Amino acid sequence: MFYSLRSRLMTAFSILMIIPFAAMAYFLSEQSSRLIQASVESSASQTIEQFASHVNTLLTQVEDIGNQAMSSRVTQEWAATLLQQGQAVQEQIMAKQRMREHLSSYTINNSNGITLSAFAKEGGGIWTQDRTYLNSVWYKDYTSDGRRWTSAHKEPDQADDLLRSRHVNSLIVPMVHLQNLRNVGVLKVNYPTSLLRNAIDKIHFGKTGEVFLLADNGESILNQDLSVKQDLLRIGIVEAKLRYPLQASGVFPIEHQGITYSIFFRQLAGQNWTLIGTVPQEELYAQIHQTRQMIVLVSALLLLLALAVAYRLSYGITRPLSRMALAMKHVKRGEFATALGLMQDLPVKGSEVGYVAGVFDQMTQRLKYLIETEYEMNLRRRNAEYKALLLQINPHFYNNTLEIISGLAATKREELVMDATEALGKMMRYSLNLNSDLVQVGEEMDYIRDYLFILRLRHGERLRMEVQEDQESRRLLITKFILQPLVENAVKYSLEKDGPAEVCIRSSIVDDHLYLSVRDNGIGMPEEQIRLLQEEGSKDDFIAILNNEGYSIGLRNVLSRCRLNYGPEFEFILHSAEGQGTEIILQLPLIRG
Repeated sequence: MFYSLRSRLMTAFSILMIIPFAAMAYFLSEQSSRLIQASVESSASQTIEQFASHVNTLLTQVEDIGNQAMSSRVTQEWAATLLQQGQAVQEQIMAKQRMREHLSSYTINNSNGITLSAFAKEGGGIWTQDRTYLNSVWYKDYTSDGRRWTSAHKEPDQADDLLRSRHVNSLIVPMVHLQNLRNVGVLKVNYPTSLLRNAIDKIHFGKTGEVFLLADNGESILNQDLSVKQDLLRIGIVEAKLRYPLQASGVFPIEHQGITYSIFFRQLAGQNWTLIGTVPQEELYAQIHQTRQMIVLVSALLLLLALAVAYRLSYGITRPLSRMALAMKHVKRGEFATALGLMQDLPVKGSEVGYVAGVFDQMTQRLKYLIETEYEMNLRRRNAEYKALLLQINPHFYNNTLEIISGLAATKREELVMDATEALGKMMRYSLNLNSDLVQVGEEMDYIRDYLFILRLRHGERLRMEVQEDQESRRLLITKFILQPLVENAVKYSLEKDGPAEVCIRSSIVDDHLYLSVRDNGIGMPEEQIRLLQEEGSKDDFIAILNNEGYSIGLRNVLSRCRLNYGPEFEFILHSAEGQGTEIILQLPLIRG
């Protein structure tokens, strides 16, 4: 029936799962689509920008060569010869020959295969010595429209047949005699079309996407085949100028012949060229469609799995209800053995399950009270035993200290004798003070300084100590004797290595917590021991730690006492590696006076 607990659970589970899963699938799909689209467009734009940078670098080099050639001494001498009408024929021939050699030197010294041609108004080309260049397309565009940068073409005025047969693009530089500023012709800097064509042909977007370098009239600069996409490219150039009149680059969609294209463009203002890429959006964003399909498929599978789990969960709750209710009645009367034999599953809230959960809660609270009482008594007993141990000065330490004082006295080092005696006396007074288990951080740090002072007298330069104390932390209260066992271990295991032993004790306040740190360069701990200590440190049951004997008992005692006094507000961090040293950090709450 619909009003049964099982039916209501299934309905609630279905509503709570279908809506979140559908929303998750939708938002993940939209978000991933936007991220992938932005990534694809950014990658394509960066590729075009890199090619544009390559073009600008090459054209800058070409322009520099043209300016150098035009202003060179040889060019100016030839220009002067052209202006002097009555000059001897032999001198004109010699000047032209020097000009040829000069232009050839640029070709020889340039690794990109750049060549130069020169055309005199009266004498024609310097290599072919004819005036056919007057009918060439590039010269007409230069004289009529002022276009200094040409499209791809073949230049017949070259030094040899190999150079004449290749396609080149050129920069036209007016050849001016610099003294009287009279124009005597043009210099033409020719660079191989393949320098740019090979690079642009390697750029691909999707399967059919291409990039073209076009003039402002839509003409191909690099002799690329525009027959298939000529109309689309012309529309793209016009749209780019309309949509982004003040931007040098951008991306936008265009609908053409029933297909939506993404258009990427980059303006080259110095040459009035446009670098434009076209690719169908279906190809460019194919990954987006695949991702969406994958998200929908995974979401559907997860939804089916969640519904199956919900069905199983509801079935598992309703089936044992009557048995659990009977078990709780026995618990309420204190008949635990019979109840444990009847209980099968944990309860949840609602209907009969709510009644059973209430009885189970009463039983749990009773058991918890009894267990915690016993637990606290054991901890307090162990803590009392530990305090008693703290009152007993280590016999070896006591004996060694007296021997040190005796040796200092024998060598008549009275000041050190007084200092050592005073340090030992302050340590004993501190140990015998049983007024409170809480002391100020400054008192604990002073005790550690006295302890380290005596150790330094014993071990000399083998022991290097550093105490970094935050002055704001000195008045905070901490559990007594939580640093000494850690420092003792640090000194002990650091001295077992060759070389000086280094021990650093530091106190600091960070984010409303007090941090006490003890770091050494000793032998470190094995990985298994580190793992066990970390596991024990995360447990609430510190009886096991107090009972444990042997390795790291000092650390275990400190951890147990901190857990007893601070509860869940206490945390500790352990960093150690064999042969490299150990660092122990205690995180304590801030307790003020």
